[in-house]
Amino acid sequence: MAELDVVEVCSRLIRFDTTNRGNGDSEGEREAAEYVASLLSGLGIDSKIIESEPRRANVIARVPGTDPSLPALLVQGHLDVVPADAADWSVDPFSGEVRDGFLWGRGAVDMKDFIAMVLAALATGFRPRRDLVLAFVADEEDKGDYGAHWLAAAHRDLFDGCAAAISESGAYTYHVPAADGRTVRLYPVATAERGTAHLRLTAKGRAGHGSRPNDENAVTRLITALGRIAAHRWPVQLTPTVQAFLERTGEALGVPVDLSDVDGTIARLGPAGALVVPTVRNSTTPTMLDAGYKVNVIPSSAEAQVDVRVLPDAEPELFAELDALLGEGVTREFVAHQPPVQAPVDSPWFDAMADALRSQDPEAVVVPYCMGGGTDAKAFSPLGIDCYGFAPLWLPEGFPYRAMAHGVDERVPVEGLRFGTRVLRHFLENC
Repeated sequence: MAELDVVEVCSRLIRFDTTNRGNGDSEGEREAAEYVASLLSGLGIDSKIIESEPRRANVIARVPGTDPSLPALLVQGHLDVVPADAADWSVDPFSGEVRDGFLWGRGAVDMKDFIAMVLAALATGFRPRRDLVLAFVADEEDKGDYGAHWLAAAHRDLFDGCAAAISESGAYTYHVPAADGRTVRLYPVATAERGTAHLRLTAKGRAGHGSRPNDENAVTRLITALGRIAAHRWPVQLTPTVQAFLERTGEALGVPVDLSDVDGTIARLGPAGALVVPTVRNSTTPTMLDAGYKVNVIPSSAEAQVDVRVLPDAEPELFAELDALLGEGVTREFVAHQPPVQAPVDSPWFDAMADALRSQDPEAVVVPYCMGGGTDAKAFSPLGIDCYGFAPLWLPEGFPYRAMAHGVDERVPVEGLRFGTRVLRHFLENC
């Protein structure tokens, strides 16, 4: 079996420009998929490339486990990346350059690092206890219509028997100060995601001349509704994941936790509180406006779009309240709708992830957390798969990891990649 250097694999993946601009195509996805498939072949793992449209390529493989009676684990990640303007970067964003102990380039943390670590872990020659289904997919950085969502709909059978999944956005080092002056290394594992609902609001009214009074002005109706939405303070709603995060993080840091005063508790957690701020409430954020064609004409309609993020089990109440905020003459429709994701916190899967992290960092404090945004977990969760954000990565203190994804000068520590490879091997071999 061929040995793979995780840094070289990740660097090579970065050099494939797989930019997804959201217009139905993506540069380099096919070539990146072929490279991944060739590495799997070198490891003795059969794979296939499935295209949803020409060049929108998805790599699928199944690695047999030693115990076929166990349910399978899905290991999924995306090959595409968001755009990068080279003029803003310190290096060529598609160079995959190693400098000062870091690997630089678009996709270094979102999420070609994970794919490289999985491949490098598999190259160490272990046999997993259970079957592993590998899915390295297209189009996550847009809607997933050519990747995970398409696969889940058109090739549901590929994921038969999968009970859980791991992917991006969790299990990285987060250095936080404790009450006694110690520095605690948290490793947040994503066990939930807020849902995404992009809404189009349409206000209808009576067209007329801008110089005349008009109490049915569509623009006025729309901006009044948006004002109510923007000013609305959504109440705290504690999901099992967020409650567990607060309790376990507070215990690790020696910070009092008062669930009747969540905002106060978050403030006392200091930097650790930043991980949970976006996920104790729903959010409704106006982002786009479109109305009128001439300054002296009152249009008969006006439109806006609102980015809605909703916590698990909170959709009915949120939409009922939102409808009340719209007011007369304003309606809503979905532009996109992906419900929240929630996996069990207290489960053998989570325990195995914690064990794997502690195998490489015995002082790791592993806590669940809820993601404020979303991933391809939203495609696989409806299939009955418990989805976790588990892409282990060691990070040095002070490293601005949360600014890396989609940011300028995206980079990942070389030693972080090696750490993550060892953690993944432990998890995939023993879970």
